Amino acid sequence: MSVIPADNSIAVIAALMVLSGGSMLLAKTRLGAQVTGTVIVILGAIAASNLKLIPHSAPAYDFIFTYIVPLLIPLFLFQADLRRIVTEASRTTGAFLLATVGTVTGVTIAALMLDLSGLGTGADVPAASREAAVVGLFASTYIGGSVNYAALGEITGLNQDASFFSAATAADNLFSAVYLSLIALLPGLTAITRFFPTHTQETNSDEAPAAITEEQPMTAMSLCLAIAASLALVALADSLEQALGLSGWRYIILTALVLAVATLVPNARHWFSGAFELGIALSFAFFAAIAAGANIPAMLSVAPLLIGMVCILLTVHLAVLLALGALCRLTLPELLTASNAAILGATTAPAMAAAKGWRDQITPGVLVGVLGYALGTFIGTALFKLW
Repeated sequence: MSVIPADNSIAVIAALMVLSGGSMLLAKTRLGAQVTGTVIVILGAIAASNLKLIPHSAPAYDFIFTYIVPLLIPLFLFQADLRRIVTEASRTTGAFLLATVGTVTGVTIAALMLDLSGLGTGADVPAASREAAVVGLFASTYIGGSVNYAALGEITGLNQDASFFSAATAADNLFSAVYLSLIALLPGLTAITRFFPTHTQETNSDEAPAAITEEQPMTAMSLCLAIAASLALVALADSLEQALGLSGWRYIILTALVLAVATLVPNARHWFSGAFELGIALSFAFFAAIAAGANIPAMLSVAPLLIGMVCILLTVHLAVLLALGALCRLTLPELLTASNAAILGATTAPAMAAAKGWRDQITPGVLVGVLGYALGTFIGTALFKLW
């Protein structure tokens, strides 16, 4: 039993949104900015559920997993005009592809070094498939982020083990925050910078890092259109999955449809202004719902293995990225912006670029982060199927 009963869905969702909003406010403080809002909302929800303030499981959480998670993909990907990514961020896109290679290499080495088959035992996943599921899950999140993590959780079935999924989410976000602090220090290390060409600013514009959706103001109409279009695309993807007999390919089909709309109808990102920001707000509620299912003793039992895997993955990711980047004569700002976009997503990459004075990397940081949302589900699913 919890203070807020599981069958009081309005109160449960209210609690999740209070946690989400409070985490965003705390993320504006000096300490909160270092920890990041996602880590705060995850830890807050874990604490709230284990203190019996909110339930570990509830119909409201199922509603979020069933209806909100698929909605996130279109909301994030309306920015993913592939032609724009190629023309405006060609070098950073190349760096992002190297970062993707680093992630795939890192998760492969981690899986070969560690026995991951014991993870996710509470999910309805055969023991022989658990390692493949974990590989796909972490490859997706360190290429794209939370939207890919949610999709692969459903595709692999690992989201059925609430404690493991919460522990994996916490490890992912905690170490992502540590990783962000680490790469922010690299440009000041001569031992690293001497291997890379000098970065020359390609533009003198003073772009704002918050300009995820640009030019057009967010309005009630643009948000309504964004939700309507997102739901229509999810419904179409589900219909195609059923008609084509492609069970388990829902998110692949949905991603392909949204990419087609964003590329063939580039004005969509203006019509749906505010979709990206709405996606971020809903993703916080998603993180809170995941974390609420966490049982602390069960989390601690898998924490050492998760920590070891994430440390190996991120170490190999960075080593491969820097080695290949030096060979390709890419600059350190381009590589670090791309790595940030892969590990943490399209929101932190432009913010770091702005803070470092890399003005020409702000827009590319957004664009390759959005590209990661598109690629993460494809690559994570492919690794899961092939492993």
